[in-house]
Amino acid sequence: DDPISSLDDNNAIAVASDLAQLLKSGLKSRKEAGQNEIKAVISSHHGLFFNVIWNEFKRSGIKYKTHFYHRANNSEVYTLRSTDETPFFHHVSILSEIKNAVETDKIYTYHFNMLRSIMEKTAIFFGSKDFSTCIHGLDDEVLYSRALNLLSHGKYSIYEPREMIDDTKNLFKDIFAAFLERYKFDLPQIIQQQEKKA
Repeated sequence: DDPISSLDDNNAIAVASDLAQLLKSGLKSRKEAGQNEIKAVISSHHGLFFNVIWNEFKRSGIKYKTHFYHRANNSEVYTLRSTDETPFFHHVSILSEIKNAVETDKIYTYHFNMLRSIMEKTAIFFGSKDFSTCIHGLDDEVLYSRALNLLSHGKYSIYEPREMIDDTKNLFKDIFAAFLERYKFDLPQIIQQQEKKA
Protein backbone atom coordinates (compact mmCIF):
# COMPACT_ATOMS: atom_id res chain seq x y z
CA ASP A 1 0.00 0.00 0.00
CA ASP A 2 1.09 3.57 -0.64
CA PRO A 3 1.72 5.19 2.79
CA ILE A 4 1.17 8.64 1.27
CA SER A 5 -2.50 7.77 0.72
CA SER A 6 -2.95 7.72 4.52
CA LEU A 7 -1.97 11.39 4.80
CA ASP A 8 -4.19 14.41 4.37
CA ASP A 9 -3.40 16.73 1.45
CA ASN A 10 -1.34 19.20 3.51
CA ASN A 11 0.95 16.45 4.79
CA ALA A 12 1.17 14.81 1.35
CA ILE A 13 2.37 18.15 -0.06
CA ALA A 14 4.86 18.57 2.80
CA VAL A 15 6.30 15.06 2.37
CA ALA A 16 6.58 15.48 -1.42
CA SER A 17 8.30 18.84 -1.05
CA ASP A 18 10.69 17.55 1.63
CA LEU A 19 11.54 14.46 -0.43
CA ALA A 20 12.23 16.59 -3.50
CA GLN A 21 14.45 18.93 -1.46
CA LEU A 22 16.33 15.96 0.00
CA LEU A 23 16.99 14.53 -3.46
CA LYS A 24 18.00 17.92 -4.85
CA SER A 25 20.49 18.54 -2.02
CA GLY A 26 21.87 14.99 -2.38
CA LEU A 27 22.36 15.51 -6.11
CA LYS A 28 24.10 18.82 -5.52
CA SER A 29 26.44 17.33 -2.87
CA ARG A 30 27.36 14.38 -5.08
CA LYS A 31 27.96 16.63 -8.08
CA GLU A 32 30.25 18.93 -6.06
CA ALA A 33 32.17 15.88 -4.79
CA GLY A 34 32.56 14.55 -8.35
CA GLN A 35 30.48 11.45 -7.59
CA ASN A 36 27.93 9.70 -9.78
CA GLU A 37 24.37 10.96 -9.87
CA ILE A 38 21.74 9.54 -7.55
CA LYS A 39 19.28 7.23 -9.26
CA ALA A 40 15.96 6.76 -7.51
CA VAL A 41 12.50 5.43 -8.22
CA ILE A 42 9.57 7.15 -6.54
CA SER A 43 6.31 5.27 -6.80
CA SER A 44 2.90 6.50 -5.70
CA HIS A 45 -0.75 6.32 -6.68
CA HIS A 46 -1.43 9.60 -4.86
CA GLY A 47 -2.07 12.20 -7.58
CA LEU A 48 -1.29 15.29 -5.51
CA PHE A 49 1.97 13.80 -4.18
CA PHE A 50 3.00 12.94 -7.75
CA ASN A 51 2.12 16.42 -8.98
CA VAL A 52 4.17 18.18 -6.28
CA ILE A 53 7.23 15.95 -6.89
CA TRP A 54 6.88 16.43 -10.67
CA ASN A 55 6.72 20.22 -10.37
CA GLU A 56 9.65 20.37 -7.92
CA PHE A 57 11.83 18.33 -10.28
CA LYS A 58 10.73 20.30 -13.34
CA ARG A 59 11.63 23.64 -11.71
CA SER A 60 15.01 22.41 -10.47
CA GLY A 61 16.27 21.05 -13.78
CA ILE A 62 16.71 17.52 -12.37
CA LYS A 63 16.70 14.81 -15.03
CA TYR A 64 13.64 12.66 -14.52
CA LYS A 65 11.18 10.43 -16.32
CA THR A 66 7.54 10.05 -15.35
CA HIS A 67 5.39 7.02 -16.06
CA PHE A 68 2.23 5.40 -14.85
CA TYR A 69 1.44 1.72 -14.60
CA HIS A 70 -1.49 0.89 -16.87
CA ARG A 71 -3.61 -2.16 -17.55
CA ALA A 72 -6.08 -1.88 -20.40
CA ASN A 73 -9.57 -3.27 -19.92
CA ASN A 74 -9.71 -7.08 -20.04
CA SER A 75 -5.93 -7.35 -20.37
CA GLU A 76 -3.54 -9.24 -18.14
CA VAL A 77 -0.62 -7.18 -19.42
CA TYR A 78 0.61 -4.10 -17.57
CA THR A 79 2.60 -1.40 -19.33
CA LEU A 80 4.49 1.70 -18.27
CA ARG A 81 3.03 4.75 -19.99
CA SER A 82 4.92 8.01 -20.21
CA THR A 83 3.23 11.09 -18.81
CA ASP A 84 5.83 13.52 -20.16
CA GLU A 85 3.59 15.03 -22.82
CA THR A 86 0.30 14.72 -20.97
CA PRO A 87 -0.39 16.34 -17.61
CA PHE A 88 -0.94 13.79 -14.86
CA PHE A 89 -4.60 13.75 -13.89
CA HIS A 90 -5.16 10.36 -12.31
CA HIS A 91 -8.87 10.97 -11.75
CA VAL A 92 -9.39 12.02 -15.38
CA SER A 93 -7.54 8.93 -16.56
CA ILE A 94 -9.71 6.68 -14.39
CA LEU A 95 -12.90 8.41 -15.53
CA SER A 96 -11.77 8.02 -19.15
CA GLU A 97 -11.19 4.32 -18.55
CA ILE A 98 -14.68 4.00 -17.01
CA LYS A 99 -16.17 5.94 -19.93
CA ASN A 100 -14.46 3.55 -22.36
CA ALA A 101 -15.84 0.56 -20.42
CA VAL A 102 -19.35 2.05 -20.57
CA GLU A 103 -19.08 2.82 -24.29
CA THR A 104 -17.85 -0.69 -25.12
CA ASP A 105 -20.30 -2.29 -22.65
CA LYS A 106 -17.40 -4.10 -20.96
CA ILE A 107 -18.27 -3.11 -17.40
CA TYR A 108 -16.81 -5.22 -14.60
CA THR A 109 -17.60 -5.34 -10.91
CA TYR A 110 -14.40 -3.46 -10.03
CA HIS A 111 -15.65 -0.41 -11.94
CA PHE A 112 -17.91 0.33 -8.93
CA ASN A 113 -14.74 0.60 -6.78
CA MET A 114 -13.17 2.96 -9.31
CA LEU A 115 -16.26 5.16 -9.55
CA ARG A 116 -16.76 5.35 -5.81
CA SER A 117 -13.10 6.29 -5.32
CA ILE A 118 -13.49 9.15 -7.81
CA MET A 119 -16.70 10.27 -6.10
CA GLU A 120 -14.93 10.29 -2.72
CA LYS A 121 -12.11 12.44 -4.12
CA THR A 122 -14.61 14.76 -5.80
CA ALA A 123 -16.58 15.15 -2.56
CA ILE A 124 -13.39 15.95 -0.63
CA PHE A 125 -12.42 18.52 -3.27
CA PHE A 126 -15.75 20.26 -2.68
CA GLY A 127 -15.33 20.16 1.11
CA SER A 128 -17.54 17.20 1.94
CA LYS A 129 -16.54 14.08 3.84
CA ASP A 130 -18.88 11.66 2.08
CA PHE A 131 -19.20 10.52 -1.52
CA SER A 132 -23.01 10.78 -1.22
CA THR A 133 -22.63 14.53 -1.81
CA CYS A 134 -21.99 13.63 -5.45
CA ILE A 135 -25.41 12.02 -5.82
CA HIS A 136 -27.39 14.12 -3.33
CA GLY A 137 -30.67 15.36 -4.76
CA LEU A 138 -30.75 12.97 -7.71
CA ASP A 139 -34.04 11.18 -8.36
CA ASP A 140 -32.54 7.76 -7.58
CA GLU A 141 -30.20 8.95 -4.81
CA VAL A 142 -31.11 6.14 -2.38
CA LEU A 143 -30.73 3.41 -5.01
CA TYR A 144 -27.42 4.85 -6.23
CA SER A 145 -26.08 5.11 -2.69
CA ARG A 146 -27.02 1.51 -1.87
CA ALA A 147 -25.48 0.24 -5.09
CA LEU A 148 -22.25 2.15 -4.56
CA ASN A 149 -22.03 0.99 -0.93
CA LEU A 150 -22.77 -2.66 -1.63
CA LEU A 151 -20.97 -3.16 -4.92
CA SER A 152 -17.78 -1.29 -4.11
CA HIS A 153 -16.88 -2.95 -0.83
CA GLY A 154 -16.64 -6.61 -1.69
CA LYS A 155 -13.08 -7.78 -2.27
CA TYR A 156 -14.52 -10.21 -4.79
CA SER A 157 -14.89 -7.34 -7.21
CA ILE A 158 -11.13 -6.74 -7.19
CA TYR A 159 -9.79 -10.29 -6.98
CA GLU A 160 -12.41 -11.99 -9.13
CA PRO A 161 -13.32 -9.46 -11.81
CA ARG A 162 -16.53 -10.44 -13.50
CA GLU A 163 -18.53 -8.69 -16.12
CA MET A 164 -21.71 -7.24 -14.64
CA ILE A 165 -25.11 -8.59 -15.58
CA ASP A 166 -27.24 -6.31 -17.77
CA ASP A 167 -29.39 -4.86 -14.96
CA THR A 168 -26.31 -3.96 -12.92
CA LYS A 169 -24.60 -2.54 -16.01
CA ASN A 170 -27.60 -0.31 -16.65
CA LEU A 171 -27.60 0.87 -13.04
CA PHE A 172 -23.87 1.60 -13.25
CA LYS A 173 -24.36 3.52 -16.51
CA ASP A 174 -27.13 5.59 -14.90
CA ILE A 175 -24.96 6.45 -11.89
CA PHE A 176 -21.98 7.32 -14.09
CA ALA A 177 -24.10 9.46 -16.43
CA ALA A 178 -25.66 11.33 -13.49
CA PHE A 179 -22.21 11.95 -11.99
CA LEU A 180 -20.84 13.29 -15.29
CA GLU A 181 -23.94 15.42 -15.78
CA ARG A 182 -23.39 17.08 -12.41
CA TYR A 183 -19.59 17.40 -12.67
CA LYS A 184 -18.61 18.40 -16.18
CA PHE A 185 -15.27 16.60 -16.53
CA ASP A 186 -13.49 16.91 -19.86
CA LEU A 187 -12.68 13.30 -20.66
CA PRO A 188 -10.29 12.98 -23.59
CA GLN A 189 -9.69 9.57 -25.12
CA ILE A 190 -6.46 9.21 -23.13
CA ILE A 191 -6.14 5.45 -23.40
CA GLN A 192 -6.64 5.30 -27.17
CA GLN A 193 -4.23 8.22 -27.75
CA GLN A 194 -1.50 6.56 -25.72
CA GLU A 195 -1.97 3.19 -27.40
CA LYS A 196 -1.51 4.86 -30.81
CA LYS A 197 1.78 6.44 -29.62
CA ALA A 198 3.15 3.14 -28.24
